[in-house]
Amino acid sequence: MLWRHATLATLADGGWGLIEDGALLTRGATVLWAGSDAELPAGCDAAKEHDLGGALVTPGLVDCHTHLVYGGDRAAEFEQRLQGASYEEIARAGGGILSTVHATRAASEDALFEAALARARCLLREGVTTLEIKSGYGLTLAAEARCLRVARRIGESLPISVRTTYLGAHALPPEYTGRADEYIGAVCDWMHRLRDEGLIDAVDAFCESIAFTPAQTRRVFDAAQVSGLPVKLHAEQLSDQGGAALAAAYGALSCDHLEYLGADGIEAMRAAGTVAVLLPGAYYFLRETRRPPVEALRAAGIPIAVATDHNPGSSPALSLRLMAHMACTLLGLNPLEAVRGITVNAARALGLSDRGTLTRGQRADFVVWKLGHPRELVYWFGDHATQHVVSAGQELA
Repeated sequence: MLWRHATLATLADGGWGLIEDGALLTRGATVLWAGSDAELPAGCDAAKEHDLGGALVTPGLVDCHTHLVYGGDRAAEFEQRLQGASYEEIARAGGGILSTVHATRAASEDALFEAALARARCLLREGVTTLEIKSGYGLTLAAEARCLRVARRIGESLPISVRTTYLGAHALPPEYTGRADEYIGAVCDWMHRLRDEGLIDAVDAFCESIAFTPAQTRRVFDAAQVSGLPVKLHAEQLSDQGGAALAAAYGALSCDHLEYLGADGIEAMRAAGTVAVLLPGAYYFLRETRRPPVEALRAAGIPIAVATDHNPGSSPALSLRLMAHMACTLLGLNPLEAVRGITVNAARALGLSDRGTLTRGQRADFVVWKLGHPRELVYWFGDHATQHVVSAGQELA
């Protein structure tokens, strides 16, 4: 396949990597060559050729943090918060995360699949070709397995690459009230069994005053090490629990949220090569006022990614481009950082080195846009700018 006369944003070498009147040659799921159209290798006979007429081509987008599989919604709670109810009041009345747990446990696997499939299609239409999906709304072995199977089915049903993350340590289920340490033991036991079923690519936890302690998180990460699974962490969202430094000590792929990240966590992440994942949807939806320390992350040279954090309680967002826009307007990224944050750095946050740039040998995931410059990806919002979406060399209808 030959894609010609394009404005390529290869994102190579840390910049935009712009190539005017560029060409992209692919075979199957792999990029064979990317460069100036005038320098196309001699004798490249393509089975099909596209003249893009100067359209912009970027790597496929990567949403590296979602909770896409769940039952029900929390729109009524959103309305209650706008009318003055606090999160604690809603939770005492049976709302909050446990209301989603109840709805998820009550839903069949097929019902969860159909709902999650519709959400994934929204992301795919906007140019997302790689997607992470976490469990964490089942909180029993059977329900967590069901959610992870649904995530695998999404990847089998759509031309999109899905990475699954086990988040059993998301919240304390009601049947374990007052027995958090015992629940963590169960989470670790389930992990090994779910790994043996081929359902887990990585392990996550929520280390926070309202969730699990650093000591409990360490037990989860020790179990992940035994299982040979990489880790990531919901860290420093509401307070500085030292979670980022803890996760970095285990070589974490990413630490996510990070509003309260301190100097020790930044240094630990820098030394470990851990990616900082910003989640502006939750920051906006919860009306937070403390921003992640973007300037300090930038100064430390820590890769910054951006994700939707799609979930029913704090970020019901289905536009990764809108999140990149918010990362600029609310959190202080510049357009290049934001676009790299939803491509190459987001791929790195999933432990994937074969995508995120348009260079030789990379996976043939790319998007053709009705735009002139890649900065427009985060300038416009609410538009439908995708012209072609290609995933693993397969052009989507």
